[in-house]
Amino acid sequence: MRAPFHPPTDQITLAGLMHALSDPVRLGIVARLGDTDGEICGDIGEGFEVHKSTLSHHYRVLREAGVTLTSVEGRNRVVRLRRDDLEARFPGLLGPILAALEPRGQ
Repeated sequence: MRAPFHPPTDQITLAGLMHALSDPVRLGIVARLGDTDGEICGDIGEGFEVHKSTLSHHYRVLREAGVTLTSVEGRNRVVRLRRDDLEARFPGLLGPILAALEPRGQ
């Protein structure tokens, strides 16, 4: 199996990042990653009312924009937020985004 494409940190663009975060499903994925230590193995798409192929598209958009890093470990795909890379490229941007995605009242 071929390794998934991930842009180098210096090629992550603000426009690409904003586009990736412009969809409610992708924002939901990022919110779930933010609720963990930034890593999820397995189906984090549970609860989203989209087809599996559509969910795969959303994962790809996030990965190709540089928001997430996907690694293949056996039969599983592990999805991680690229916190350090995003902080290096756009200091202070990810924190407020994740804070805005937190459920109200917490």
